[in-house]
Amino acid sequence: MPKLIVVDRAGEESEVQVGDGLTVMEAIRDNGFDELLALCGGCCSCATCHVHVDPAFVDKLPAMSEDEDDLLESSDHREANSRLSCQLPFTPELDGLKVTIAPED
Repeated sequence: MPKLIVVDRAGEESEVQVGDGLTVMEAIRDNGFDELLALCGGCCSCATCHVHVDPAFVDKLPAMSEDEDDLLESSDHREANSRLSCQLPFTPELDGLKVTIAPED
């Protein structure tokens, strides 16, 4: 099963297994990371699932939609590698992906 590496806001790194068909947000939420709020449940309408993606994986991700870009613009913690984890389907090509949960806005 593919793995996802999650760094929480305290800097602690955890490795989780990701089932087929899940988004990065669902994998993080389903593995008990309460600091990733994901208030809209993955509808791309709140930006509470903001993560910073390991630069080595940025080119493997789907293109950012205009809606995602607009939501990230409202964050004080946006970086070049910022993404909304609800917009990232976890595929086998992303095995070993490392994301850091962004600070809360």
